[in-house]
Amino acid sequence: MTHSLDIVVLGLSLSSSWGNGHATTFRALLRGVHAHGHRVTFLERDMPWYAGRRDMVEPDFCELLLYGSIDELLSMHGQRLAAADAIVIGSYVPDGVELIDAAADLVPKRLCFYDIDTPVTLAKLRRGDEEYLARRQVPYFDLYFSFSGGGTLDRLRDEFGARRACPLYCAVDLERYRNTGAQRAWDLGYLGTYSPDRQPSLERLLLEPARQLPNMRFVVAGPSYPACIAWPENVERVEHLPPSEHANFYSRQRFTLNVTRADMVAAGWSPSVRLFEAAACRTPLISDWWEGIDEFFPPGEAAIIVRSSGDVVRALTELDERRRRAIADSAYERVESYHSAEARARSFIETVESVAPKTELALRHSERRLPA
Repeated sequence: MTHSLDIVVLGLSLSSSWGNGHATTFRALLRGVHAHGHRVTFLERDMPWYAGRRDMVEPDFCELLLYGSIDELLSMHGQRLAAADAIVIGSYVPDGVELIDAAADLVPKRLCFYDIDTPVTLAKLRRGDEEYLARRQVPYFDLYFSFSGGGTLDRLRDEFGARRACPLYCAVDLERYRNTGAQRAWDLGYLGTYSPDRQPSLERLLLEPARQLPNMRFVVAGPSYPACIAWPENVERVEHLPPSEHANFYSRQRFTLNVTRADMVAAGWSPSVRLFEAAACRTPLISDWWEGIDEFFPPGEAAIIVRSSGDVVRALTELDERRRRAIADSAYERVESYHSAEARARSFIETVESVAPKTELALRHSERRLPA
């Protein structure tokens, strides 16, 4: 590192983890960036959905500021944005298209996009859905950080015109995610917000095994599940679980289930943060299959890959404790070596620093665009 960077992030939410995985991902990454000696400001749109559900108001690793509109953002923080070494805009930011245009008009030293939903984003753009990113804007970014790797990076460049597409997978803070030694409460658990395209897999891979194994205990944690779902009697429901309770939640499971959204399965190379969190807590992973999972958690060695309720039932009834522990240990070692917040932050910083900042001429040109 040649000098400390001043990084400004405009993301969906840092203050509230309710109903979104963005907060957990940003918290891990930015805590790692701060630990490397860089200054981070997170600018969050003050939205009613999150206002009453905030579980992080004053982070110790960055400055968190709320804004009410894009005009207010530019009026209060335009100078800060223009002077930053890098502006990073996240996916699903409210009024994202307008926000990206406004940020680009400031001609920042480096303009980056962090797409925590890349397969969803590209599917939306192909349909002409520009909820938070317009197709014309993809080439604006000096760096397009993608939640997904593999062939998705080629598609970003070849189909959408990304100037430089780089993988930036989610990661886990090993200081906050570890086995707590809590007494085991469930044989299989799942943590995730309700999603219509995930629900059939959850039915197949957790609810049906629960019906077949009435003497075992199961749990599903996460908000927004419809009241019409028929939960088996041996499936416990937890409406919302803040990140501060995730480690204890995983530590109380004999196995944890990962279910992947359809767009992520189709794209491949899109590991959920839940995989890394559970592995950090030494809870063995049971997961559906997607292309690339073997590079993160080799099947049979660091994870159990299942396709049917029968596969899940066999894993729960046939794997002995020695084998269960070996799978958990292997997954933990991979996360510790390659997928910690510290490792991901270092990769992020190195990538940002590899892009030369825009010239002083371009920066002077931006001054006339700032609010008076």
